[in-house]
Amino acid sequence: MKKTAKITFMIIIMIWIGTTVKAQGLSIDSPNYRTAIGLRGGELGGLTFKHFTSSDGALEAILGLGYNHPRVFAFTLLYEKHTPAFNVSGMRWYYGGGGHVTVIGERSGYYRNPWGFRRYYYESNAIGLGIDGILGLEYKIPPIPFAISFDLKPYVEVVSGGATFWSLDPALGIKLTF
Repeated sequence: MKKTAKITFMIIIMIWIGTTVKAQGLSIDSPNYRTAIGLRGGELGGLTFKHFTSSDGALEAILGLGYNHPRVFAFTLLYEKHTPAFNVSGMRWYYGGGGHVTVIGERSGYYRNPWGFRRYYYESNAIGLGIDGILGLEYKIPPIPFAISFDLKPYVEVVSGGATFWSLDPALGIKLTF
């Protein structure tokens, strides 16, 4: 229920931003865009913000929550290079790299009750630092201010407890462009 409410809230925000930008007279329907905000699915999916710093270079920030673990929060910053794909207007390959910081909080346990279950409690907090790569394909839909994407964001992460994690982190994304 909470996840559905969050997704609905994000969609409403994206539509509101789109109508506000269009009302200000910006060229939102152009095949290229300068800035985008949206959602990225995947292992550490969440809110994404992309801004082009040049005609083919962009910075992308991702505020993510763990898909399989609700107590994981991550901030990722990537630099991406964009090149045309398949001679299709609005379609681009992108690749690049960056890093992330992850905050991990874990709690579990059970308690003694009249039927004999004993109390067990475990709590662990950790911070992880990681190196990320990214390779993807994005299509800016010409008549509307949206872009869709598919990417692989492989990463290696070292956690404060000494553990090392890695993943390909495939994801689908949708962004409102302006």
